[in-house]
Amino acid sequence: MITRLLVANRGEIARRVFATCRVLGVETVAVHSDADADAPFVAEADLAVRLPGNTPAETYLRIDLVLDAARRAGADAVHPGYGFLAENAEFAAAVTDAGLTWVGPPAKAIAAMGDKMAAKALLADAGVPMLPTWTEADQVTDFPVLVKAAAGGGGRGMRVVRDAAGLAEAVAGARREAAAAFGDGTVFIERYVERGRHVEVQIFGDTHGTVVALGVRDCSIQRRHQKIVEEAPGVLPPQVRERLHAAAVAAGRAVDYVGAGTVEFLLAPDGEVHFLEMNTRLQVEHPVTEAVTGLDLVRLQLLVAEGEPLPITATPPADGHAIEVRLCAEDPAQGFRPATGTLHRFAIPGVAGEFAPTKGLRLDSGVRDGSTVAVHYDSMLAKLVAWAPTRAEAARALAGALARAELHGVATNRDLLVRVLRSREFGGAEADTGFLERHEEVFAPLLPPERLPVAALAAALASAAGRRASAPVLAGLPSGWRNVPAFPQVSRFTGPGGEIEVRYRLDRTEALAECSVSQGVALVEAAPDRVVLDVDGVRRAFGVHRVGPEVFVDGPEGAASLTELPRFPLPTAELAAGSLLAPLPGAVTRVHVEVGQRVAAGDLLLTLEAMKLEHPVLAPTDGVVAELPVPAGGQVDTGAVLAVVNPEEDPR
Repeated sequence: MITRLLVANRGEIARRVFATCRVLGVETVAVHSDADADAPFVAEADLAVRLPGNTPAETYLRIDLVLDAARRAGADAVHPGYGFLAENAEFAAAVTDAGLTWVGPPAKAIAAMGDKMAAKALLADAGVPMLPTWTEADQVTDFPVLVKAAAGGGGRGMRVVRDAAGLAEAVAGARREAAAAFGDGTVFIERYVERGRHVEVQIFGDTHGTVVALGVRDCSIQRRHQKIVEEAPGVLPPQVRERLHAAAVAAGRAVDYVGAGTVEFLLAPDGEVHFLEMNTRLQVEHPVTEAVTGLDLVRLQLLVAEGEPLPITATPPADGHAIEVRLCAEDPAQGFRPATGTLHRFAIPGVAGEFAPTKGLRLDSGVRDGSTVAVHYDSMLAKLVAWAPTRAEAARALAGALARAELHGVATNRDLLVRVLRSREFGGAEADTGFLERHEEVFAPLLPPERLPVAALAAALASAAGRRASAPVLAGLPSGWRNVPAFPQVSRFTGPGGEIEVRYRLDRTEALAECSVSQGVALVEAAPDRVVLDVDGVRRAFGVHRVGPEVFVDGPEGAASLTELPRFPLPTAELAAGSLLAPLPGAVTRVHVEVGQRVAAGDLLLTLEAMKLEHPVLAPTDGVVAELPVPAGGQVDTGAVLAVVNPEEDPR
């Protein structure tokens, strides 16, 4: 039996495995980079081993370091989690060769499915339906197509191409991104199905020859080809569900599969099913399957690794419905680029349980209050899962919990997720992989722009209350009270729409005698962390959290992140006109232009790589490149000048 398990992963992944180990009485070992030294998963492990460095290549992807950590900690088994080395056949073989128990499928099965082109050929022979596929750009005659990485998934290296003109550059870009993410730049090209649904079957195999399907998940809501909303069971006709189960089990048996795996398919509008890939690991979205089956999939992994037979031999019936969202550190104002910073507050109301099958709301998180979100790793902060008797109830409960969550300090995709869950198309189970491309309205913030001044007023009143509370001599005086009442209090903030100025005056009863926000606003209550306002006859309560000049306001319509501007700002260095700044920390991978070169608006100047993704930096206007201060390979922090483009003067 397994007595001490090393998890070769980080964040919520490691915490998820540790949770089951605690229930089973298995001791746990964490490995961690320097950047993760204070992360929650390290604190929760029984033992922890440092992997010197910060980047995945220096730490979590080093097979030699991970095996040495297992030896030093006295582990007798290794769980790869999902990501990093989870689908690395060399790692699986090395763990076994070291005399340790490998909690995963055999290295042979990983290798067979890891080469996606070879996997397609193998499974086509087993009767699994396939899409037309090409290995070279000049072979393609039928568009649109999808360029995909052969050695990995998660949306890395994927490009949709609708005509031959853009295919060569898409293939080149996909190869670069795949090489950066997986160490292998091999790509292939597949027919792209419009309005298709991304569905997948969770399978499980044991060493006694059993392979069973545990149901279908729908993962169609995707952005940049990465899943952001998943649910189980997928809403499908019974005959389609049966075909998917049969094809998935056939795929598993074709490679003598053992352990947890996922077979992914594309469901075309005409009902045809096409194989996409097989992931030889536990998936990020496995909690929705756990919620509707009641099974602990990590427990099943450990039992199978110990040689036990699966306790089930047929697909269990689904109980209720579960929906999961991936809450990510992404900045909507920057096109949902990955965001970094300190998470000052991370609080989600109504959570019934963590890291285990739960009726109600489940949270699997890798962060806590005070966690630092760094540039080195994936942007996902947590997964929030809602189980309910019906799909509509699960969607409503999940959207409500997200909307009320306090997420302070790092920009997230929370508002997008709430709008997706509340959309008519999602509610009708009609969404496909093109959902976000068709619905620009879901990218709007929950808090309407016209309501920002009210949030800023709440921030100003809370800040004033905080100052009075910290200076008791002023506690008996109304905020901003003066003998000359003509001069109001003035507070200035920057927010999503730019600068907001709030002017208000309280009378001697602490009622709003004057307010620039609206004539229909009355003050009910003001404390440093809570302000209640009556707005046009409707009472609204705002939670206010201040960290230095940053003020986070959570209201009934949405949240606002504001920065209070100083009354007497210090002088700052002036940037050169035409400066392009780094939106987040990263590395400049390629510089496409030279100083003195004339460029047109939209031309690619350089490529910045951060959080496993490429971010193109484009010329904002026609002009001449005046400066390129960062060479290829250079590291930059947020706000660093990447390039300066002098605008071309209008000849008129």
